[in-house]
Amino acid sequence: MRKFLQRLLTKPVVNLANTLSSRPDRKRVDAALSELYQNITDHPGDKGQIINFDPQKDKFIILSDQHKGARDGMDIFAKAAKNYLAALDHYHKNEFFSINLGDSEELWENLFITVKRHNKATFEKEKLFLHRKAFIKIFGNHDLYWANDPLAPVSLIQIYGERVKIYEGAILQTKIKDKTLSIYMTHGHQGDLQSDGNWFSKWFVSDVWAPFQSYLRINPNTPANNDDLKTAHNRMMYQWSSKRKNTLLITGHTHQPVFKSFTHIEKLYSELGLAKKENDKSAITDLQTQIGKRKSKGDKLPDFTGYLDTYFNSGCCCFDDGDITGIEIADGCIRLIKWHYIHEKGSDRVVLEESKLEDLKIE
Repeated sequence: MRKFLQRLLTKPVVNLANTLSSRPDRKRVDAALSELYQNITDHPGDKGQIINFDPQKDKFIILSDQHKGARDGMDIFAKAAKNYLAALDHYHKNEFFSINLGDSEELWENLFITVKRHNKATFEKEKLFLHRKAFIKIFGNHDLYWANDPLAPVSLIQIYGERVKIYEGAILQTKIKDKTLSIYMTHGHQGDLQSDGNWFSKWFVSDVWAPFQSYLRINPNTPANNDDLKTAHNRMMYQWSSKRKNTLLITGHTHQPVFKSFTHIEKLYSELGLAKKENDKSAITDLQTQIGKRKSKGDKLPDFTGYLDTYFNSGCCCFDDGDITGIEIADGCIRLIKWHYIHEKGSDRVVLEESKLEDLKIE
């Protein structure tokens, strides 16, 4: 019976959930991102830190949207947990600075005490970065608890063994070609009418979607999302970032990886446009074959000409096959990476996209 209902109801219910849970408003997005950026710049340490770094020496891993739960039918992190632990092992041993970009804990569907009980191993791994003073925790809409609940400081001490400052964002700064490059990071829910602290969205997730998801064992976060055009929210994030000189924006929230302002399918279409311009018939054939294997939402494709490399999205750590994605900044480069399971060999890191920071087209 469950399998029959899965086939019948999964697609319409996921579409309904996405519709109800995401209503980004362009003006609200612009205003919220600008206000937070200005606040961090003017008052570092209040809503966010500013970290100066050497691009050849310092290393950062940016992960988001784990949605750690209770290891029940609602827990979309459960399959990815081992990949996440393997990734943290790798980054700790290689002395990366860890930036947790929000929605780390699923506190709309679960009580904090339940999440704490079922995620001891992940908290212990995160604690290693904290002990090295190489850890920033940023809140998202699903773990807004960390920012506004009076018991949050006590809860953080319970899981990390010490006080932890929770931020809304952070800015990495460095010099590239004698210019200051700012890498602005926040969860990305700002300006979303159904996610920016909205009571209706929280009610829908906890009282309607969560029980349904638990019974049908549905995880809407499929790698196929990589093959879609950018969500409306991601487009708005790009539009904001494209107007800021020498600034990159990295968010999470949408669970859709974006690198240099493109999803994977958009990158293929952009490359196809260049191949046609250069009349490279071999490349045209190859790219058309790759595009033909994928389906993008919407019939009309945007014009990718003139896009800047200013926007990145870390994706999520809760894909339904157990994969996790994130953004690395190391060795003078920025990378979109994936950790996935290899049969009988544990977890493996794959570089999906890579660019030198100095090669980014940002103005």
